Amino acid sequence: MEFLPDLATLVAFAIATSLLAITPGPDMTLSISRAVTDGKLGGAMVVLGTTCGIVVHTFLVAFGISALIVASPTAFLILKTGGAGYLVWLAVQAIRHGSSLSVKRAEGPANSGRKNFVSGFLTNLLNPKVIIFFMTFLPQFINANDPHVTGKLIFLGLFSILIGTPVNLAIVLTAQKLSSWLQRNRKVLRGIDYTFAGVFSLFAVKIFMTQSR
Repeated sequence: MEFLPDLATLVAFAIATSLLAITPGPDMTLSISRAVTDGKLGGAMVVLGTTCGIVVHTFLVAFGISALIVASPTAFLILKTGGAGYLVWLAVQAIRHGSSLSVKRAEGPANSGRKNFVSGFLTNLLNPKVIIFFMTFLPQFINANDPHVTGKLIFLGLFSILIGTPVNLAIVLTAQKLSSWLQRNRKVLRGIDYTFAGVFSLFAVKIFMTQSR
């Protein structure tokens, strides 16, 4: 099937996506918070909402990048180079500032399933860092000369959901214990930061090396 990336690309993408799934951020913080306050179903609805946000990002990137390649392969090359630089910046930020996870139990009535879904969807969809990340991350696994670029970008976006959703749901199921444990064991979070920085630095170097040939 033409839209399937090669095995090496899939393995590299799976590693990066798995690492992203366990890295604390706004989506994880929200899902854990709602699981603690509204129960596991509340957290799961947040995950469903963030997942739908990723679907939207995937299609926007897939068709936007395809249009960019048709209009100017050089512009696509510039985007990939900028994306590699952005990955380096993320790696530096992870080392300097580290992961943030602060979960507090909210007071008041529980949120409805629909409200939790909408909160997750909007948190993901309107987060500028997610928008920039998807625009710069997915293209790193695509060749500008690939005639099936749109299909491959869509596949990678949906593949990231297939990898990340079980992880996110597992986090929701163990939300209370996990949040308390992570906040007590800050060294674990720092370990995630350094692993994140290392993997994304390697991706950036690989991209720069490929484009310098």
